[in-house]
Amino acid sequence: YERTFKEWEGRADKIVKRYRDESRSRNNPQAKFNILWSNVQTITPAVFARLPRPDVSRRFRDNDPIGRVASMMLERALEYEIEHYGDYASAMKQAVQDRLLGGRGTAWVRYEPHITGQAGGMGEGAPDDGFQVTEDADEAETEGGIYREDQERIEYECAPVDYVYWRDFGLTTARTWEEVTAVWRKVYMERPALVERFGEELGGKIPLDTKPETSKSFSEKMGEMAREALIYEIWDKSTGQVIWLSKSMGKILDTRDDPLQLENFWPCPKPMFSTLTTDSLIPVPDYVLYQDQARQLDTLADRIDGFIQALKVRGVYDASEPSLARLFTEGENNTLLPVKNYAAFSEKGGLVGAINLVDIKPIAEGLNMAYQAMEQVKGQIYEIMGIADIQRGQTDPNETLGAQIIKSNNASGRLKTMQHDVVNFATALLQIKAQIICQHFTDDTIIKISGAMQLSQQDQQLIPQALALLKDEPAKNFRIEVTTDSMIYQDEQQEKQNRMEFLSAVSGFLSTALPAAQSTPELTPMLVEMLKFGVTAFKAGKGLEGLIDETADKFRQQAKAMEGQPKPPSPEMQKLQMEMLMDQAKMQAQVQAKQAEMQAQMQMETQKMQ
Repeated sequence: YERTFKEWEGRADKIVKRYRDESRSRNNPQAKFNILWSNVQTITPAVFARLPRPDVSRRFRDNDPIGRVASMMLERALEYEIEHYGDYASAMKQAVQDRLLGGRGTAWVRYEPHITGQAGGMGEGAPDDGFQVTEDADEAETEGGIYREDQERIEYECAPVDYVYWRDFGLTTARTWEEVTAVWRKVYMERPALVERFGEELGGKIPLDTKPETSKSFSEKMGEMAREALIYEIWDKSTGQVIWLSKSMGKILDTRDDPLQLENFWPCPKPMFSTLTTDSLIPVPDYVLYQDQARQLDTLADRIDGFIQALKVRGVYDASEPSLARLFTEGENNTLLPVKNYAAFSEKGGLVGAINLVDIKPIAEGLNMAYQAMEQVKGQIYEIMGIADIQRGQTDPNETLGAQIIKSNNASGRLKTMQHDVVNFATALLQIKAQIICQHFTDDTIIKISGAMQLSQQDQQLIPQALALLKDEPAKNFRIEVTTDSMIYQDEQQEKQNRMEFLSAVSGFLSTALPAAQSTPELTPMLVEMLKFGVTAFKAGKGLEGLIDETADKFRQQAKAMEGQPKPPSPEMQKLQMEMLMDQAKMQAQVQAKQAEMQAQMQMETQKMQ
């Protein structure tokens, strides 16, 4: 690996120095234009500007309340890990910078339990394996030895993300990432950490062969200015083992079988690479693609600096009139300088005859041409990198809105590939972190960091089953994603518009579904499921999923309770029945009226006869 990637490391080192502008010195006063710094500062917020929002969901969106509660707990636990510890944001930011400079960004996930009564623990950056604390044994193995559970307990545990410097990461040489069989990282440890990790006898023999100021090996000067030991932590996927070794000592320090039990074995995701081809994993840094134009910019910047220095009023004057030397130093607005023997001075032609200035018009023209050439070269660089002027905060006032939209869409399309690479990297880190949380965190820790006791009473009853589901192959049961827009700057107006769009879609569906449910109650469960299908597509609607499931269950119970009972008449039948009742009432009223009329006539006849 060191032989294969030596040339790339040298190239990346030069690019980093160019980014830091370390080539400028007293012996090299040449003016330069640092287009590399400008491009990196422009692209970085376009691909990573804020902490991502993890989105945990069941792999299959069935009506599964236990899976819903489990995914909610895991999502909250990941959010707690990301927000409470700053290691994730720092690792992501530094890895993105390495990707934009050298062409490769890497990070590493660990399991770190802190045990009360233990002298140390897995310090940040230590070459630990993220040991698993067993709960069903009286004794459990740690990186420093044995602890007894009846005397010591886990105070708290976390899954920190370590940034890995681009020189400190390595892999087996291969054509593609899928062909890689082992990865490793360099870890720098002081003597106390060595003794704690590898024991007093072995830890005291490991040579301190590294200077922390440069992080380079000084094997030939061991003990001189060296304060740390360089340890290689190698994860070999082909054998399923983790190996720690010291090159200076020439000895394997420790070997352990798969300690984390991750789905892909490695505690690191696929690095963020720049340009790759299918025959090598040696990345081509972005700066290499426009380094010729960058050198032209430096040359033009130096030319412009020279033109500006030469753009001065210079010339000669008649020594017989020494007062002319004060013309450009003392002559202010409305100030006149005295001249002795003005008549003789006028005969010689006055100022025109006594002073002769250097013509600066050619210098000004050269300066203008240099500025135009610089803009053309910058345009070539932006075309190579796909950075539109809109993304750089520059627009042409004479350009139409359609032209600006086309330019912005084109630039966004060029950057989307890079954005997706960063999102995939961030997602892979969260997936590894989630597997460590599910497989190695205790139930109490998961409940605490997920805020499970703040859920609804109905969801709290499902916490034991949800914990059991999390412990059972979380990589297969849950899908962990990071949305692209959650990592870049987002307009607040766009956020409000998305929420209004969600409310409009739900209210429009309800206005159509409610009359259908009233007319045909049998369709209510299906309509609720359709509402759930639409709501879960929105990020803001995930909190309503449990309420929708509960409502759907109530409708199903009501439908089941009504089975065997006579169905209520339809509205048409009810209308017909009402009309029949009204007709019967009318006929009865008419009969009663005729009977009353006949009785009245009979009474009148009886009176006449009497």
